[in-house]
Amino acid sequence: MTKSWRLWLPLAVFAAFLGFTAYQLQQPKDDTIASAMLGKPLPRFALRPAVDGLPGAAQTDFADGKPRLLNIWASWCLPCIAEAPQLKALQEQGVEIVGIAIRDRPEDVARFLAQHGNPYTRLGADDLSEVQFALGSSGVPETFVVDGNGVIRHQHIGDIRAGDVPKLLARLEEAR
Repeated sequence: MTKSWRLWLPLAVFAAFLGFTAYQLQQPKDDTIASAMLGKPLPRFALRPAVDGLPGAAQTDFADGKPRLLNIWASWCLPCIAEAPQLKALQEQGVEIVGIAIRDRPEDVARFLAQHGNPYTRLGADDLSEVQFALGSSGVPETFVVDGNGVIRHQHIGDIRAGDVPKLLARLEEAR
């Protein structure tokens, strides 16, 4: 009789595993990877210009009291093409956007901006993704709302869609 429980032990463990799996499958999906930098100042950086005609980008650009967007992107990124019209729409509504081009060549960046428009007031080149990683960015495109003191207030993962524009405008207003 004492050996019979040992026979049932694997079945009990398997049943517990199935119950746990079923419970987890019923939980709402949360696929966001939030930056640990939310609510913290931008890391120190000073990037050279990614293209001729635009200044580079530095964390000191965000310390003048005016909130702005920091957009992490690349010319080789297909979702970055999809978000280009929304960045232009934000720019047309008076939003200042600082860009950081990730692992890109100046000629490819220039070609991208010529084809899809240039919403950036400043555009830095992050050749080794060092600033991207310091920001806690998980990929491209990714956009941060930064307040006028250089503190990250919001992170938007993925491309900005038309429905996201009003939300980002509201986040910028909150960052004032």
